[in-house]
Amino acid sequence: MSSGIGRTWRELRDRLATAEIPTAALDAQLLVRHVLDLDATGLIASETDPFPGDKTEDLEALVSRRIAGEPIARIVGVQEFYGLDFGLNAATLIPRPETEMLVDFGIEQLKAHPSPVILDLGTGTGCIVLSLLANLPGARGWGVDISADALEQARANAEALGLADRFVARHGSWFEPLGGEKFDLIVSNPPYIASATIETLDAGVKSFDPMAALDGGADGLGPYRVIAAQAREHLEVGGALALEIGFDQGHMVNELLSSAGFCEIALAKDLAGHDRMVTARAPK
Repeated sequence: MSSGIGRTWRELRDRLATAEIPTAALDAQLLVRHVLDLDATGLIASETDPFPGDKTEDLEALVSRRIAGEPIARIVGVQEFYGLDFGLNAATLIPRPETEMLVDFGIEQLKAHPSPVILDLGTGTGCIVLSLLANLPGARGWGVDISADALEQARANAEALGLADRFVARHGSWFEPLGGEKFDLIVSNPPYIASATIETLDAGVKSFDPMAALDGGADGLGPYRVIAAQAREHLEVGGALALEIGFDQGHMVNELLSSAGFCEIALAKDLAGHDRMVTARAPK
């Protein structure tokens, strides 16, 4: 490594580009910032400062992980979602931009409600429910996850975002940890990959995302069957439901919700033009 911080990250950018990392420039900056504990402004301000020699080995270790295909968010332990930073651990998915659709929908549904209560099934990092709480000051949110480690991360994220007093974490499978609680909105990005398809996924997903957050059973629809069958008893009259789906699952999830008595069922496409979210309402 050369002595200047600016030159260090540029040389790193070139190494990552040679390794065919598509986001080489951004990743190089993020890795250097992570090792030196700098924000974006700090990186610019220290452009000509010497790179600390005692950090070279740490940086090289992270670079090796990135070149091996580990996602940058896993390496630095943080992913931005809906304008907020969410910490990650091995039990949580990396929040993805398309999931922000559920937050958009929830805000639109609840913005006129003075004190809505939200349930996030399979909460992971808590990114969906906590983003909703950050944008709905009167709201309270519950996050349910089968992974105790994921819930620990969600609680830490709630604390870091100043939302812990409005967030409740519950450990268990889907609706099992709930009593008779009812919610104005239920959201979920459940596992929806068919078991046999997981081997075909991008290496960064297949090798580093938690399998429990990916595998939706033989046809990928297992979680949707549970949600369709039980969500109505936990929704207020007229309450809303929003689910992320796989690109080819829209009509099947629509049928499950319709058979369960939901109304106003609608599909929404992501920016790539794929079906990505199904929304519905409990009958009034």
